[in-house]
Amino acid sequence: MPKIFGFYEIQPRARITLAGILALFILVSSVVYVQAYHKEKPVYQVKTERKVVALTFDISWGNKTPMPVIEILRENDIKSTFFLSGPWVKEYPDIVTSIKKDGHEIASHGYRHINLSNLSESEIKDEIQKAHKNIYEVAGVNANLIRTPNGDYKEHVMKAVHDSNYEAIQWSVDSLDWMNPGVNTIIERVSKKAHPGAIILMHASDTCKQTSDALPEVIKNLKKQGYEFVTVSELLKMGEKEN
Repeated sequence: MPKIFGFYEIQPRARITLAGILALFILVSSVVYVQAYHKEKPVYQVKTERKVVALTFDISWGNKTPMPVIEILRENDIKSTFFLSGPWVKEYPDIVTSIKKDGHEIASHGYRHINLSNLSESEIKDEIQKAHKNIYEVAGVNANLIRTPNGDYKEHVMKAVHDSNYEAIQWSVDSLDWMNPGVNTIIERVSKKAHPGAIILMHASDTCKQTSDALPEVIKNLKKQGYEFVTVSELLKMGEKEN
């Protein structure tokens, strides 16, 4: 019967080599695991001590709310990130042009405003690519950030997002403007919950009827607190992404 050797019966030099190989394997496996873990989650905020925030606006419907929001941002010399739905981009190209002309960042809000987690991976990729095509044709922008409709996601959604060369962006501060809770409620929520590295969720769809009334005071309060406003892409370069 052949003799089975244990680890301690191996020559010392061989033991060191084997131990090194095992340690390297464990290290590489851990790095791959950590990278995969973070890759499959969206970004909610950035870890930084700088008093910077990113105002973001989702748009899927209508043409009444967007322009007042754009004008308020222009008056305050603020650059924001707009997450735009594919069909809306085609329906209102003049507003898209205004957003781009004012120097705002244009990102994707998908194509149909549906929960992507209910679709297959290939269907999700199709939704992303259709929106990407519309944004490029109207704005000439190769968008690489996406906020999934309703912020909905599961692991296969994140895989489809990353396979499509996009990064998913969520938020750490929800203004609740999509609920039309009252102008003062919107102002108070954002003003109190803002923090360094925050991504602030707001909307400029016509269904959100109180956003443009609340926005000037939101900006005023955040400026009083010493915050600077940046786009999401700028924010991502200022600190560690937090998922």
